[in-house]
Amino acid sequence: MRLDFLVGCILIFLCSAVLANTTYPLDSPQKEAQFQYLLKDLRCLVCQNQDLADSNAELAKDLRNQVYLMVKQGKSDSEIIDYLTDRYGDFILFKPPVKTVTFLLWYGPVLFLLVGFIIFWRTCFRVKARNSA
Repeated sequence: MRLDFLVGCILIFLCSAVLANTTYPLDSPQKEAQFQYLLKDLRCLVCQNQDLADSNAELAKDLRNQVYLMVKQGKSDSEIIDYLTDRYGDFILFKPPVKTVTFLLWYGPVLFLLVGFIIFWRTCFRVKARNSA
């Protein structure tokens, strides 16, 4: 009885693993890799810090299906990303492109660090000048 239960549990576990991998069947390993890459590279618009692969939101499921259909049709990464950014904006990308709108996002930390260093250096220089005078 115990052995039957154990064998049953193992079979259920193995069947669920097989079913989990066939949700989005693709023709080739290259398309599978492209699909997985895109799902990891695109952001869920509902769960903002999750990618499409990990999100369980309804919109993420719809976007996964859309990406799957486009990969299955043979579209390239850039075509799929262009379609999604035209529809949802750059926010869907984890790495938005450098534009005038995102300039501060990309270079702001360096600029703030540089300004902070200059203020610190000038403050130290003034204190040193006062102490020596």
